[in-house]
Amino acid sequence: MKRDFTKLLDIGKEECLYLIDRSKELKEIKKQGREYKPLRDKYLAMIFEKASTRTRISFEVGMRDLGGTPIVLTRGDTQIGRGEPVEDTARVLSRYVDAIMIRTYGQDIVNRLAKWSTVPVINGLTDEYHPCQVLSDLFTIWEIKKDFKELKIVYIGDGNNMANSWIEAAILLNLNFAIATPEGYEPLSHLMEQAKNNNNFQFFNDPFEAAKDADVINTDVWVSMGQEEEQAKRKKAFKSFRIDEKLLKVAKKDVIVMHCLPAHRGEEIEGDVFERFSHIIFTQAENRLHVQKAILEWLIPGKSSKAI
Repeated sequence: MKRDFTKLLDIGKEECLYLIDRSKELKEIKKQGREYKPLRDKYLAMIFEKASTRTRISFEVGMRDLGGTPIVLTRGDTQIGRGEPVEDTARVLSRYVDAIMIRTYGQDIVNRLAKWSTVPVINGLTDEYHPCQVLSDLFTIWEIKKDFKELKIVYIGDGNNMANSWIEAAILLNLNFAIATPEGYEPLSHLMEQAKNNNNFQFFNDPFEAAKDADVINTDVWVSMGQEEEQAKRKKAFKSFRIDEKLLKVAKKDVIVMHCLPAHRGEEIEGDVFERFSHIIFTQAENRLHVQKAILEWLIPGKSSKAI
């Protein structure tokens, strides 16, 4: 039975932990320069309706590392941009490739693609969710802190796709998780309701309340792609939601700061703070490669990886 990865709650807790553990193994294989090609003769279609740096390169290099072939399709390369139904694109691509990754705007496009495709579909990013990034961030935290159970993980900023996927991670793994957004910029309401069943979940409109005793603080840009017209309004609303030295004083002394990039220094994160934690932030970016290899190896039929 084919599986998809359209959001974090598509998978179970044990599957999530397996993918994190497998990412560690694949990272070590690459570091040692060992050849590992379980996806020879496999093809990945990569559909980009949104521009990308990390998603494109990490998936493309990852698929080649595993022996497979990535096929990059930008908006002008497919008939989706000319009005062909997603349902038809899904059925056509399923006859050609072994998996589909898509980076697009609406989550409904990913969901329809997954429904009609007979090969696995991976969400590379939508306006609602960014599951590959948050899975990579979980792996990065695990590398540095060695566990999640005793940590307080905090997200500060816009209630965007990153916030939504972090809430899903909190639900999935029962994390001690706090989030702070300005009023009117909250995450998806149904996720907020679901997360309330987790006694370790907290929501604030005050970033300092959320960051109190934090082990990990995450942030993201204030203005995402497609929101450029709201830039002035958002900068005003988010001006106190900046990761700076003042905010870090309420967190634990060994707190780490994470950012999924691209970063706008002086807005969501102070430049000096970014540089102080840049080794972690760029490890996050690197870990996209290893996590996505674990996802590809797990999802694509004929894989030769370990079973869960």
